Amino acid sequence: MRRSDRLVLTALAALAVATPVRAERAIFAPVPTIDAAPTRALETAVFAGGCYWGVEGVFSHVKGVQLAVAGFAGGPRGRRVDYAAVSGGDTGYAEAVRVTYDPQQVSYGTLLRIFFSVIADPTTLNYQAPDHGTQYRSALFPLTDEQTKAASAYLAQLGKSGLWQGTIVTKVERFTGFQDAARDHQDFMRKNPRHPYIMRWDAPKLAALKAMFPTLYRDKPSA
Repeated sequence: MRRSDRLVLTALAALAVATPVRAERAIFAPVPTIDAAPTRALETAVFAGGCYWGVEGVFSHVKGVQLAVAGFAGGPRGRRVDYAAVSGGDTGYAEAVRVTYDPQQVSYGTLLRIFFSVIADPTTLNYQAPDHGTQYRSALFPLTDEQTKAASAYLAQLGKSGLWQGTIVTKVERFTGFQDAARDHQDFMRKNPRHPYIMRWDAPKLAALKAMFPTLYRDKPSA
C-alpha cells in the first residue's frame, strides 16, 4: 500500500472514533414503480454513495449479485486516478462500486431500493456520514437506457414519498467509465471487520440489510 493511501486510512480510522456524526438512518425506501427491463444475462450497475467500503460490502451480500468492485466513477473520461488523488476532492471522480448482477434473481430497481434503504442518504449533498467532499457524493451511473429511465423515475418517486425531511439531492450522472480501486481496497469490510471505521459506519448497514431484506440477504459475500 502506498504511503499516501496509508495516511488517508489512518485518518479515516481516527475519524471513525472521534466524529460525533450519526450513521445514516436505515429506512424502507419504496418499491420502485418503474424498473429496468434486463438486456442481457448478467447486468452491470454503478453506484456512488460515500465511502466505497460499505457500498461494496453491502451489495456483496445481496442474492443475485455476482461481483461488487470498489473503484471510481464520474470524472473526465481518460484521466487515470487512484485513491489518494480522488481523496483530494478535486478530480470530479466519486468513490463508487460496480455491481454485476443476475437480473433473474435481483432487479436494478431492487438494487436501487436497497441502496437508498440501508446504504446512502439521498438528502446529503457531497457527503455521507463522516465523509465530506464531492468524492463522497451519492450518484447513480446508469449504463443502459432502461437503467436511466428507472433511476430517474425512482429519484422522483423518492422525492414524493415524504420519507426524508430534506430534498433529494442524489443525481443521475453520465457514465464516463469506471476505474478499479487498488487491491487493498477490495473486499475491505470482509477482510477488516474490526476496523474502527467499518464497525462504526458500515457494519450497521450490513445488519440493516439482513434485518430489512432477509429474503435478499446471503451470509457469504460474492467474490
